[in-house]
Amino acid sequence: QVQLVESGGGLVQAGGSLRLSCAASGRTFSMDYMGWFRQAPGKEREFVTAIRWSGGATYYADSVKGRFTISRDNAKNTGYLQMNSLKPEDTAVYYCAIKRGLYSSTPDRYGYWGQGTQVTVSS
Repeated sequence: QVQLVESGGGLVQAGGSLRLSCAASGRTFSMDYMGWFRQAPGKEREFVTAIRWSGGATYYADSVKGRFTISRDNAKNTGYLQMNSLKPEDTAVYYCAIKRGLYSSTPDRYGYWGQGTQVTVSS
């Protein structure tokens, strides 16, 4: 089992920045990829970004490319999502998740999820 705890969400004006954190505990040796997803009201959960835990390869949705940056601190078992130039359409609950094996942007492929943190961007 892997436990994930997100933090860092909040309310920010358009154009502002937020940094989300995702602290992992438990069987962290089983983490191959950490992903960030988001879900807005009435919409399906969508892929935002992912990072390979060993090696650091990164993947981004087109909607956030150039604005968001994913990173990780292996020693702290913590992943980060730096969000810059935020837009009202970025408003959602943001979740971090862990998967074993190969890269995927499909939420169903991720086995462990955090509780989510609300990000609200005002216009």
